[in-house]
Amino acid sequence: MINNGWINGFIGILIFSGSLPATKIAVLDFNPVFVTVARASIAGILALCILLLSKEKRPSKEQILPLVMVAAGVVLGFPLLTALALQYITSAHSVVFLGMLPLTTAIFGVIRGGERPRPAFWLFSILGSLLVVGFAVARGLSASPLGNTLMLLAIIVCGLGYAEGAKLSKTMGGAQVISWALVLSLPFMAPAVFFFLPSSFSGISTAAWIGLAYVSLFSMLIGFIFWYRGLAQGGIAAVGQLQLLQPFFGLALAATLLHEQVSLGMLGITLGVILCVAGSKRFAK
Repeated sequence: MINNGWINGFIGILIFSGSLPATKIAVLDFNPVFVTVARASIAGILALCILLLSKEKRPSKEQILPLVMVAAGVVLGFPLLTALALQYITSAHSVVFLGMLPLTTAIFGVIRGGERPRPAFWLFSILGSLLVVGFAVARGLSASPLGNTLMLLAIIVCGLGYAEGAKLSKTMGGAQVISWALVLSLPFMAPAVFFFLPSSFSGISTAAWIGLAYVSLFSMLIGFIFWYRGLAQGGIAAVGQLQLLQPFFGLALAATLLHEQVSLGMLGITLGVILCVAGSKRFAK
């Protein structure tokens, strides 16, 4: 079961790795608030269709508040904060912050999920986060205090949304958790799309539309199906360590799609992070 959790989690991380580069491309032409509400609305409509076709039962009263917390963290909070941050910093700059996600996810997994990883797990987890943060510092984090602050806030709310969603996935299933979170958000997000609609679409590039499509379909829906399933199967704290790999996948995409420079030192740090992931997996329980 744990191996399946890591496989599903890894697929989710691969999908999420394209989120920030795709968001960066989208906000070059779209208002960041529009990108946030549009991606949630598009994914929400698709999620509603999935729930209707599969005839899933409605969440219980006890599940509503956790679903609202999931929506606040991963449907609204993280997408909006990162979209705003990417107005001030590059995609390559932003993705290094994702190295702190495993630690915040694990902390919320303890608080909300009742998990109790062994002390050695925390050692590898903190070491992996420090490697990523150190790499970020080496690249220079003084570019924009506002952009950095927005990314830090995004990491915190995302960790909560991940942990809460993983807890729910044990009883609801990953697809149902993100689908219901999106559907609950839809009455608020859909009207906002028209309020923040661009006055003209003539200047919107094809790349911006592709970026919006990616974050709507993959980042906001498909990725979460694999990710929440993986967290529920393998444990929030353990599988959450796979997020340490996300910055490096994201940097590779930033270099490929946005032609942002990525240093060769990334390879050595990547190896260190992989070792930390392997160590944290061994001592997760």
